[in-house]
Amino acid sequence: MASNGGRRTARRIATGFGVVAAGGLILPSGVAYADPEPTQEDVEAKLDELNQEASSIVDEYNEAQEDYKAAKKKADELEEEVGDEQEKYDSLRDEVADFASAAYKSNDLDATTTVLSVEEPEDLLDQSADISYLSEAQKTKLDEFGDSSERLFKLKDEADDALEDAEEKKDEAKEKKDDVEEKIEEQEALLAEFPDADPATEGDSSGGSYSGSASGDARAALDFAYAQLGKPYVFGAAGPDSYDCSGLTMRAWGAAGVSLPRTTYGQAEVGSRVSYDALQPGDIVFFFGDLGHAGLYVGNGQMIHAPRSGKNVEVVSMSGYWSGQFQFGVRP
Repeated sequence: MASNGGRRTARRIATGFGVVAAGGLILPSGVAYADPEPTQEDVEAKLDELNQEASSIVDEYNEAQEDYKAAKKKADELEEEVGDEQEKYDSLRDEVADFASAAYKSNDLDATTTVLSVEEPEDLLDQSADISYLSEAQKTKLDEFGDSSERLFKLKDEADDALEDAEEKKDEAKEKKDDVEEKIEEQEALLAEFPDADPATEGDSSGGSYSGSASGDARAALDFAYAQLGKPYVFGAAGPDSYDCSGLTMRAWGAAGVSLPRTTYGQAEVGSRVSYDALQPGDIVFFFGDLGHAGLYVGNGQMIHAPRSGKNVEVVSMSGYWSGQFQFGVRP
């Protein structure tokens, strides 16, 4: 899409040449005008398209973040296990050294040299059968020495591989997220040029109060969600100062004592599904074919949600656009 400056320049050039039909001026071959300026409807349609794409990407990003956290936790646990293995490894190495010392004192120098010159426990195991001076108990210790070494390096490899893979996916998801955010910002800037457009708003954490008919856990969830009114949408955020769509629904139901998964995909699998006509206040409502967006139904055909980048947590009607994108509701 041409920039504003490019379009203004194109207009000035066109004005300078005058109207072709009136002046009879023929432009040289190969000269082309800039693309027609987009209408407000064009920009809004593109923004809707990008935000639908962003809804999918933010869940991919959140899922990658959760996978990374899980991999990091597992890596930390494995690191502790590796530490335990290292202690056992060191202890067994000391015992092997004692075997070698005993062999030296008994003048079995060939056997001693064999033990001391081996750097890898696996190599020592290969040769241990030929070390005739060792007792069965000592040979068992050598076997344990090799097994401990094998476990140690296997655990380290597992931890490193899992964490590296998760970090790679997290970085890829972040790159996609940054790219779509940049495109959304460009469209927001174009939209702001139209005088009657709905502009992106600054964060206002004034909050609000739910006054509907919900009770019990549903009311607790809606009370929490309404208290977040005005807080900005931020990719990957789950409070307390900003939220994305699934971050808001997760925290809202968390305030009611109900634990939900982090992503919309995960939340869609919790509880019982309900149709549009059967929705009750507190139900989680899902949108788009890939379930990329979610909010909380508040009653009277409205929902509270964290809409998209550049917007704040708000209560909106589900008629029109949102009813066309509605997939189903879930009652946790």
